[in-house]
Amino acid sequence: MSDDFLVRNCAPTLAGLKTASMFSCPFESREELLNSVRQMNKRLVPKGLRVLLLRFSEKTALIYIYRPKKLRRDLSHAAAAALLQQHGYNTSSCEKCVVHLVRKLRRQEDFPHEIGLFLGYPPEDVCGFIENKACNCKCSGCWKVYGDEAAARKKFAQYKKCTRVYCDQWAKGKDIERLTVAG
Repeated sequence: MSDDFLVRNCAPTLAGLKTASMFSCPFESREELLNSVRQMNKRLVPKGLRVLLLRFSEKTALIYIYRPKKLRRDLSHAAAAALLQQHGYNTSSCEKCVVHLVRKLRRQEDFPHEIGLFLGYPPEDVCGFIENKACNCKCSGCWKVYGDEAAARKKFAQYKKCTRVYCDQWAKGKDIERLTVAG
């Protein structure tokens, strides 16, 4: 997993604008990927981020990079906690919720719909997605919007601009540590 790949896929999370990002990462060697994740954590944990391997397929891995403090805040929101409890999560700790999510992802092929909560999506949009079976949204960008469309469009534009700026800065030689906002 290259730094370039991380910048292109996770800029808003690196910038502290977004709770988490998730992406598929191709790999040749499982051991090399595990080592890459360990090295990335050594570099990013001091900045307040964690990198997890959620699941593997034959030549790709699902990578999750998140800010535990922000995730803890997001999951403690009443609507988020209620939805997680409905889906079998023990909401007594953020860490227990992440472990439960990883187990679900490794047991089933499809993504559990509550995964949006782990990416910082508004609970009303995650609930709307589930209730409407991914139909009838007001708009879509990083996620499908069922609640505050204006706020979501503003976030989508912010994330897009952040990614463009971070990619430009990366191309000019700024390293991942300097691009990552401590939090």
